[in-house]
Amino acid sequence: MSVDEVIVSAEAPRHSNTGEDRALAWLTADAAIREERGVHRDPLIRRTTGSVGAAGINLASNDYLGLSTDARVVAGARDALERWGAGATASRLVVGTTELHIDFEQQLADFMGFPAALLFSSGYLANVGAITALVGRGDLIVSDSGAHASLIDGCRLSRARVVVVDRGDHEAIRTILRDRTEERALVVTDAVYSIDGRLAPIAEFYAATRDHGAALIVDEAHGLGVRGPGGRGLVAEAGLAGAPDLIVTTVCSKSLGSQGGVVLGSHVVRSHLIDRARSFIFDTGLAPAAVGGARAALAVLQGDPTLPRRLHANAARLADRCGAPEPESAVISLVVGDPHAAVAAAARCRQQGVLVGCFRPPSVPIGTSRLRLTVRADLDPATLDHVAEIVCAALESQGVR
Repeated sequence: MSVDEVIVSAEAPRHSNTGEDRALAWLTADAAIREERGVHRDPLIRRTTGSVGAAGINLASNDYLGLSTDARVVAGARDALERWGAGATASRLVVGTTELHIDFEQQLADFMGFPAALLFSSGYLANVGAITALVGRGDLIVSDSGAHASLIDGCRLSRARVVVVDRGDHEAIRTILRDRTEERALVVTDAVYSIDGRLAPIAEFYAATRDHGAALIVDEAHGLGVRGPGGRGLVAEAGLAGAPDLIVTTVCSKSLGSQGGVVLGSHVVRSHLIDRARSFIFDTGLAPAAVGGARAALAVLQGDPTLPRRLHANAARLADRCGAPEPESAVISLVVGDPHAAVAAAARCRQQGVLVGCFRPPSVPIGTSRLRLTVRADLDPATLDHVAEIVCAALESQGVR
């Protein structure tokens, strides 16, 4: 047998894709249904530059403080890249941890008022890892219905019994915790609900968990850099930073303009996650450049506590110009209703040089498709007014407002 014959024989058999594949034939019908319902996603909306440039004014990202393109943040990422290389090269438990990872973890923990922190490769992995390491079969999770998909998936993967309560319903949480038969219980919620930017009643949630011997996980992904003293988050604003039986997760990919997820809590919690969180143990560490960028962004935020205030002023101005209620965070949610109309309005904004988010089911309930505007601290009043004109015109073109 020749070398060529060996190579050919080792290849997987080739089959023509002529409709004979029956096992996956349902995918075509499913795609048609999604298209008809207006919930098909196009992943090809691309940026060609930073926050403001050839691609237009970006109000679809979560770069709340405008730090992703800040020269100091870019320099921090570049310095880390040159010193440590392009990738972490292994899991954190092998050789994927650098001095940069450890330093940033402690700096962020100090800033947010917790004893310790653990850095994951993404916020999604941080939430999944924290939940599945803390509860399992035979335990109880009470999940706020406004929780992010990563929290929801962590609940599902944990194999614990999961009870979902209406968004912000702390009295329902009390009832469920009081009547449970499980010894261990965990409550999970977002601090700032990502869809509309409203705030969760964190103090009431924490009181319920403390009264009934449960732990609380609060996702501050949309709170860091936005709420609290100097942008320390809604938990700090509620005076609960570092409180017992309270764990906070957050991300480096929004206000810090970089990438990565973090779990903050006690040293015991950190040690437990290192030993038990599978999304930490079996995942390659966060790339050094991302850590360096996040660390530099944190230094910028610490050095300029006016950034969150400028963000809120900009959000209030844009909401007023769009006829929306004053926002509690960086998010302005403009409900359109029909998903096709929401897509058309977002496309019209894009044609006019403004990028906005377009949220449809299953991200939001049926009948509440919307434009989601995320404001940034680095936008000037003239730009905000220009954006408002374009957004309002796009909504009016669809018979909204």
